[in-house]
Amino acid sequence: MVISNLPYCLSLKLFDRRRDTEFCAYIRRLLQNPLFNSIMISIISLNAVFLGLETDYAIKLNSYAYLELADLIIISIYTTELLLKFYVDPLNYWRSGYNLFDVLILFIAYLPYTIDKNDIKHYRTWNIINGFQALKILKLISYNRGMRSLITALGQTVKTVIYVLVLLFLLMFIFAILGYGLYGDPETGDSKNWGNLASALFTLFCLVTVDGWTDFQNELDQRGFSASRAFTIVFILLGFFLFFNMSIGVVIMNIQDSTQNYERELKAEKQAALQAKKQAILQRQQEEVNMLIHQQKTSEYKTFSELVEDFKKTLHHSDPMVLEDFCASIPFIDLYLTSLDLQDNTVYRLQELCYELVGTLNTILEDIREKSVLPPEKDMKS
Repeated sequence: MVISNLPYCLSLKLFDRRRDTEFCAYIRRLLQNPLFNSIMISIISLNAVFLGLETDYAIKLNSYAYLELADLIIISIYTTELLLKFYVDPLNYWRSGYNLFDVLILFIAYLPYTIDKNDIKHYRTWNIINGFQALKILKLISYNRGMRSLITALGQTVKTVIYVLVLLFLLMFIFAILGYGLYGDPETGDSKNWGNLASALFTLFCLVTVDGWTDFQNELDQRGFSASRAFTIVFILLGFFLFFNMSIGVVIMNIQDSTQNYERELKAEKQAALQAKKQAILQRQQEEVNMLIHQQKTSEYKTFSELVEDFKKTLHHSDPMVLEDFCASIPFIDLYLTSLDLQDNTVYRLQELCYELVGTLNTILEDIREKSVLPPEKDMKS
């Protein structure tokens, strides 16, 4: 465990000793930026389009200079990307298989410029190497996480598939020897398809793929080997339906497991990002609540309503709120109970004011009644 972590520890020490840590961190963020990945995917796709155009002789003849210039620009971009990745982490760079594959692709991309294509002796070599330029499209794998998970699944499947293929080869070898002995007679048998071990293996390979197996069977039927149908059926049942489909099933199972792991990782990353955002919002809410409590204690405001009104001015309609943990926090409960107490006091004062208003109105009504009743009594006395 210590040995396996040694390069990582060395890289950390090297990173700590670097004087350009800020610039290195900036380059790292740049390489991890989704916009940078989108630009690189677009460039690789454009490279694929140019490679397709080069296959048309007329377009290649008329636009040769433009295509060669575009290829040089794209190779320079690939080189810049490689140098940036190597600059950020020079030790761990070589531990990634995708980085090594990028180095191989870049090496192949520079090979055609080292050969004189005008020389007839080297033109064939240049043409073959130029055909391998299509491998540059595989750089898309390193920028697509789904493709990387699929490649990982295929890598995990190789070991199991090899065992299945070995068993299939042993089965084919046994049936090849048996078929040679039964139908490989040069005079009475089918020497073309069963005359030697190589031809017998090729015939069995065609039977495994179920490609033209009826033609091989007709050849045997025409020579009077009617019992060969049982031989062909048994081999197809074992070779195709059992071993061949078994290898396909193993690949599908590993791909399904890899896809499920990929979906779980995406879900976990989304949950982690949501939790981090949630914690940031909660921290900000707690700070705002503590600030309100502190302002209330320092008596900067005469009433609680003024405090709330001033706080409302700092809020925006786009501010996110997390209530499930926030409402259960002690500062929020303290502030909430305090606001309830102030609301109760306000309600009590309003009730007292209502009682005073009712009493005042009753007094005014009584005065009005007395004034309206007194004049008739004076007239009667007179």
